[in-house]
Formats: sequence, C-alpha cells, structure tokens
Amino acid sequence: MRRPALAWSRRRWLVVGAVLAVVVAALAVVWVVRDDERTPLEEALVLAPESSARYGWTDWAAVRAEVGTDLSAGSTGAEVDDFLLEAYDRDLTSATALDDSAAAMQDDLGFSPATLEWELFAQGGAGALLVLGLPEDADVDALRERLREARFIEPDEDDGVWFADAGKLQELSGPVTPQLGAIEIDEDAGIVYASDDPGFLGLRADVARGDVDDPVGRAAAALGEPLAAVVYTGDHACGELAMSGADPVDRTRGAELIEDAGGVHPLTGFAMAARADGDVRVALVLDTDEQARADADSRSRLAAGPAPGQGGTFPERFELGRVTADGTLVTMDLTPVDGSPVISDLTSGPVLFAAC
Repeated sequence: MRRPALAWSRRRWLVVGAVLAVVVAALAVVWVVRDDERTPLEEALVLAPESSARYGWTDWAAVRAEVGTDLSAGSTGAEVDDFLLEAYDRDLTSATALDDSAAAMQDDLGFSPATLEWELFAQGGAGALLVLGLPEDADVDALRERLREARFIEPDEDDGVWFADAGKLQELSGPVTPQLGAIEIDEDAGIVYASDDPGFLGLRADVARGDVDDPVGRAAAALGEPLAAVVYTGDHACGELAMSGADPVDRTRGAELIEDAGGVHPLTGFAMAARADGDVRVALVLDTDEQARADADSRSRLAAGPAPGQGGTFPERFELGRVTADGTLVTMDLTPVDGSPVISDLTSGPVLFAAC
C-alpha cells in the first residue's frame, strides 16, 4: 500500500523540484537583470567606504568622447593638461581629484584621465578613497614597473599596497595629490584603489558600502549615466549647501524666500550631474513621499527666483525644466544658460533651492 503512495510522492517531489528549479532560474535571471541595470556609478559606489559623505564621479571615457580628444598611454602630460582645460570649459572636471595631478600621472605613473575609464572619489570622516577604473587593455605589469621607477615601496603581494611618502611624490615631474601616495591594484577587477592613508586603504574591503539601498544610492540611480556628478549624504548636503554660510542679509532674504515658497524639509540624499545631452540633473531624497511632493513644488519656486548667497538669480544660470516627485525622490532638470558652469557653481553653498 505504501509503494503507490511512495511512487506518487516521488512524482510529486519531482514536480516540486522542477518547479523550484524554474523559480530559482527565474530569480537568477531577475538578479542578473537588476545587476545589469545598475549604472557604472552605482557599481562604483558599492566599493566606496560606508563612512563616506561626499562622492565625486567622473566618467573619463565619456568625457574624452564629449570633448572629442584622442589620447592614449603614449600621450604627453602636456596633452592631458590641454584635454582637462577643454573639459573644464565644459564644466566636467568639478568632481575629479586628479586635475592638478594629471600631467605627472601620465608622465610618471602610467595612468591618468587620458586612459582611465572612470573615477570615484569618496570622502568621509574616517578617510578618503580613490577608486579608478582601468581600461580593458591595461598593461598592469607595465603599471607596476612605472610605480617601481617612481620609487614607490613595492608590496610583497601583487594585490598589496604600494607606498610613496610626500618626499617621493615631490620628486615626480609635477604636482601629485597625496591621495596617490598609497596604491592598490586589483588586476582581476581592473581597478586601482588609492588613498593618502595606507592603513585606511588596507581596510577598504572591510569598510565598503556594499550593495545597500539608501538615500545616497537612490540619488545616484536617478542620475542615469552622467559624465560627471557629485553625490552627498543628507547631513553633508545640509551642511555644504546650507544658507548658514551666507552673510546675514542673504540669510534673512533666503529665509523669507523659503517661507514664501512653502518651506522645505531636510534632505537625506543629494546629487547633481552633468549629462551627455548637456543638461544638469539634480536628485533630492526626502524622508517621506509627502515631503517629496511638497518639496517638488517649493524647491521649484526657489529654483526659479533669486539666488541669495550666490548672487543674481537662478534663471541667469539655468532654465528650469521638468521637476518630478516619485516616492521620496525629487528630480529637477536644468539647462545651463550660455554655458554657465552650473555644477561648479551650485555644488558648494549656499544654494537656496537645495537648503534644508
């Protein structure tokens, strides 16, 4: 009597097993699709320290294409400087930590904005970290040899930390940021990590943000695939962009304008980016959907009026385009007027429409 039941049970488990296999496969497909949908900026944020409060992103491959330059590993430092001047004129260098170091990097270290795919510069109270994407055809052995020639202290392991103190960096052909004093090469991932603190760099895998859903990640995701961007935590945005940095007259005027606009709520995340179409995207993350809807209206009014603390008006700098509220996220699209450097101008305070 049990055999039929057992046979039936086996068939049942075969069916259940098949169904589970399909479900697992479907979940795997969903995971891959979601992972593939993440932008390079979102992928890079996973590697940044969780203590970071400010992130600067530059898609160097896209910036080179935008400028129309043809640089390579064989280009000179002077040619790289010329490229950066053109990128600066297009307001595409405000997020990089490498602008003053680029020529010496190219001539002495074997990598620079001329060859890097992208750069993420993460800063926070615990330390700062550069995360640099190498091109697919990067010659990592040649890079290591250039570091030896630059008199970096070589680690015992290939994935260890190379180190050069301030004195050795000063011996290079030009100025180099202390952020390049300690370098780690992840050959398999095609990434160079760098910091001014070798101890902090050595801990970077242990202190990484990982794949988290937070206001920083949501603000970054709203930017699409920008050429250059800054992303702030809410606390950093509310300090960096606050009207408290303005003089007393501008603070008073700002408070009046905010009240007239209906008030604003504290930000939990902030981002501003230069997009390939020439526009600037601003992303603001609030605590609740209701706050986001209210702030979409009030911040739109503020962005269309005077700019106390900055001087003049916001419409002199940009045309305000579409403003949307989606859940806790507010996005604002801005079109710079006559090449106005909107990102350079408005990623340090006071910025009335980004006030908390």
